[in-house]
Amino acid sequence: MVYVRTVKTASGATAVQIVYSSRRGSRDIEHLGSAHDGEELEALKAVARQRIAEGQAELDLGLSVAEAASSGGPLEIASSRMRHLWDALCGAYDVLGFAAAAGGDEVFRQLVLARIIEPTSKEDSIRVLAETGIKPASYRTIKRRLPVYAQESWRRGLAAACAKHAALGPASLVLYDVSTLYFETDAGDGFREPGFSKERRLEPQITLGLLTDGSGFPLMVEAFEGNRAETKTMLPVIEAFMAAHDLRDVTVVADAGMISDANQSAIEDAGLSFILGTKIPEMPYVVRKWRETHPGEDIPDGYVFTQRWPVTQAQKANGRRDKVIYYQYKADRARRTLRGIDEQVAKAANAVAGKAPVKRNRFIKLTGTHKSVNRDLETKARGLAGLKGYTTNIDNPTADFVIGAYHQLWRIEKSFRMSKHDLRARPIYHHKRESIDAHLTIVFAALAITRFIEDRTGWSIKKFVRTARRYRTVQIRAGQQLLTAEDPLPTDLRDALAQIT
Repeated sequence: MVYVRTVKTASGATAVQIVYSSRRGSRDIEHLGSAHDGEELEALKAVARQRIAEGQAELDLGLSVAEAASSGGPLEIASSRMRHLWDALCGAYDVLGFAAAAGGDEVFRQLVLARIIEPTSKEDSIRVLAETGIKPASYRTIKRRLPVYAQESWRRGLAAACAKHAALGPASLVLYDVSTLYFETDAGDGFREPGFSKERRLEPQITLGLLTDGSGFPLMVEAFEGNRAETKTMLPVIEAFMAAHDLRDVTVVADAGMISDANQSAIEDAGLSFILGTKIPEMPYVVRKWRETHPGEDIPDGYVFTQRWPVTQAQKANGRRDKVIYYQYKADRARRTLRGIDEQVAKAANAVAGKAPVKRNRFIKLTGTHKSVNRDLETKARGLAGLKGYTTNIDNPTADFVIGAYHQLWRIEKSFRMSKHDLRARPIYHHKRESIDAHLTIVFAALAITRFIEDRTGWSIKKFVRTARRYRTVQIRAGQQLLTAEDPLPTDLRDALAQIT
């Protein structure tokens, strides 16, 4: 049995020894040297592990370790790298096809992977790469390359690589949603403009449209003016994606907020299948009929009403398909909705009584200068509590499939959260549209790698980076030779790394 031990000496230094023990209890001890600080101690430990691994009794370095440690200084560390973390990120980058899509551009690789390790400015990413143990590109080189990353052809190449990895086909689901990124400025410029903010902010912003596959893996991102309506972002993104990848039919899944009548008609005109959240302004006919035939009964939890909308012959000739609307009732959804209605009605009553200022409240009815609580609207809202609608035009749909597909939208919401928080997508250091587009291209590629790693390992990207970056590979110069040293990996990290590559 061979192991390394440390012993405190009378002088206060720490001696590093290799102990060779036998079953009979005898031991041989080889003294490698004494360390006077933490750096010397780690260097001597690394040398000891290297000697044990090679099974050598002595190292033929032309200079003994003891001499090197005691002749005026510690052993020199020639290099130190986060090898396991960097190799894993590079492996994911290559598996997704980004190396080929970027034409082997190493500056782009460095910027994307540095954003995953520690999201910061382009200039500060040089520090991140140096700490990782990678020789970074100069800041002048980075600035020179950024306009290339903003080009449409560059972004389309990355989107093509993502689509190929997702293996989209005619039956594939694609999820669409939008978000906003604000800027710390008080003046719009035609692109950064005030608009409806997801974060309830008043500053100029841009609107992002994100398209993902059914698992939330990003396929395409587009930036729009901050005052562009959400409903006017979906068709440009979907049509551009389909044209770029020659997709004849995919099933688009989107929330009710993304859909206008014009959007739905345009989706149908494009020959696409869809599963869309549906607003319910009035009591659906099928629900009203059920309540008439079941007076005094509560709708069972999870009950689904089906309402079919067959197309006319003229519509069918134009390529339109029959539609089905499913209305699902959930008791928990009804409870939360009714609680919100109670709170809003109570605030409306206080405002009408003059006990509180009049604010935006849909249950306050204004007739000239007269204020009252809109009881008709309250009754209508309570009758619709718990119902949610889902519209589709896919062939032979089932309620379980349609509702289940719609509920996958949480995955795209997760991608947005990751891009905003884990990757800090908000381009606070950029002002021109070209630099903003380049920044979003880098974030998009980083998001794809992040989702890939999380799906493969089951770890959050924060946990993966935090764990893997602790294990460095060190090269120590001893005499004329370089010794390689690194701490052994824990089993769970080793398994995670294997899943990626």
